[in-house]
Parts: sequence; C-alpha cells; structure tokens
Amino acid sequence: MSTDGDLPPSLPLFLTDSDVAKLSDWPQAIEAVRAAYSATDDEARTPGRIFAQSEREWLRIMPSVPGSGRLFGAKSIAGSFADGLRVSYLISLFDKDTADLVALVDGNRVTGLRTAATSAVGASTLVPQRPLQVGVIGSGFEARSHLTALSHLVEFAGIRVFSPTPSNRESFAREFDGVSGAAALAVASAQEAAEGADLLLCAARSRDESPTLLSEWVGPHAAVVSIGSTTPAQRELPADLIGRAAVVVVDTYDEVVNGSGDMIAARADSVDVDSIVVTLNDVLGGKSPIDPEQGIRIYKSTGSGLQDIVVAEMLLNRARAEGIGTVLPVGIVTTRK
Repeated sequence: MSTDGDLPPSLPLFLTDSDVAKLSDWPQAIEAVRAAYSATDDEARTPGRIFAQSEREWLRIMPSVPGSGRLFGAKSIAGSFADGLRVSYLISLFDKDTADLVALVDGNRVTGLRTAATSAVGASTLVPQRPLQVGVIGSGFEARSHLTALSHLVEFAGIRVFSPTPSNRESFAREFDGVSGAAALAVASAQEAAEGADLLLCAARSRDESPTLLSEWVGPHAAVVSIGSTTPAQRELPADLIGRAAVVVVDTYDEVVNGSGDMIAARADSVDVDSIVVTLNDVLGGKSPIDPEQGIRIYKSTGSGLQDIVVAEMLLNRARAEGIGTVLPVGIVTTRK
C-alpha cells in the first residue's frame, strides 16, 4: 500500500532503495550529522559494532540512541559467502517516547550518504574559509560522493584527481569540472594530485594494503580526509604522516584509534596517537578548538550507527512530507513491562 498523503502514525513505513535515492539530500544529511555530533557526547548512546559470524555468514549490528532527533535504532548488515559475497543493509527506526517501530529503511544508499556527509562536516572544521586547492586520490563511488558533499561546505580553487585507470580519472575530472567555478584536472600520479593541495581526499584502497599517500607529498599546513582504513588490516595513510599531524579528528574514538590499520601502525611506529586525536563531538562542541591554517590536520572515519540513524530519520521526515514510501499493513507489538 503506497502513501498518498499523511502517513498513519500507528503503522511503520518501509523505504526502498529507490525511495532513498529520491529522498537523498546533501544539505539536509550534512545538517543532520552536524546536529548529532554537536549534541552531548555519551559513549553508551553509540557503542561499538556487534559482530556475529560463521565460516560462511556474518552479521554486523550498529546501534545508536542519538542525542538529537526523535528516533533511535540500528543498522544491520548481513553477508553471505554462499554465492560469492552478497550483502544487504537494513535500518530499523524506533520512537524514543513509545519504543514503537516507526520505519524500516533499505540501508544500501544510506551508508554512502552518511559517510560523505560526516566527512564533509569533519573536513569543514579543519580548513580555512577560502578557495582551496583539492587533491583527490581515487575516482570511484566514495571519491565522487565525498567531493560532492564537500562542495556544499568548501569552496574549491582547483581539483586534481588521480586513480590508476586513466579513463576513470578523466571521467571524474569531466564530471567535477566547474564545481565551485574550479577547473578539475586528471593527473598521472597520486604525488601530482597531492603536492600543493590545501585539502587532500583519500578515497582509494590499495590492492596490497600499502598507503596510497606518502608523507613527503603533503605540505606542512594541509588538511587530509582519510576514509579507507576502517579495519585493523586496512592501510591508507603512512605512520610518518600521522606522526607529523598537529591533530587527528575522528568520528568514533575507540574504533578509529584501536580498530583502524593506519592508527595501529602509527602507534607501533612510536607515534603518540593519544596526544593528537580529538573527537568530532569535542571539536563541534568547542572543547577542542582547531587552527585551520596551521599544521597538518587529518580527519579519519570508520563510520558509526549514529550517522546511519540520524540520516535515516532525515530521509523518513522527507518521505512523510512528500508522500513517498510504503506503509506496511502490520506492525510489531510494543508491550508495557
């Protein structure tokens, strides 16, 4: 049963992947994330990821009770190796006052939307408010979504992009040429993309998990956004670059510091990680002010259920306003205890 106006409050709404595509909005996603990370930080609200796995299947749960908004819930990621690797994403949203199930959302596109929106908020705390020369390493989905999100908060003076496949980087340059009035240029090496950049976006995984960016390519007062090292085995930034950093802003402290291969390698290389890491909550809350002109500033992200829930709530609000989605014919029982 499709909606054609106000949604019945007693029945949950289902948003399909195509619904999410219609409802996605960068400015609103960015503001939802900013509000969430500006609220009082409480680790109990967004605990670490929960894993269940066998040799063939795995399930990851990312719960959160945001300090902002009216809803709470979790994203579930289910994977199976029975026929290659197949993965599905489901976000469940509950009302904070009643604990009623409010919505189920296909999380496939939400992950990319919330990751890039959060990176844009994080990057905006690290850079000066002037046109910036941007270097991009990578030309795939993450690079595209992140540069698009960044364009809503950062003015570009120029864009240089590198990825190993010439046709891919040239296509990327054509797509972003003229954004913020800046020319976009495909270049032949990661070094050429990085040198002289005010802001570096690292959004490409190396096949052998070696860093995709070298420290000597990075200027003494550049900002770096790093999103490609989200597990202990993954690498993106070299330890000596992290050692040069004046500050590393993280979306989730424990998972980035103790669960990111880059940070694990930096600590093993005797970098005093704890002295340079601050949370995005503390930066936005004014507890950890940053000089956007001085020193190397790094934003590192592993993703969080907080981001999924607040962006999913934004999508649900838009769905209700626009009459998009499918009202489920039944709900689940909410009981008093």
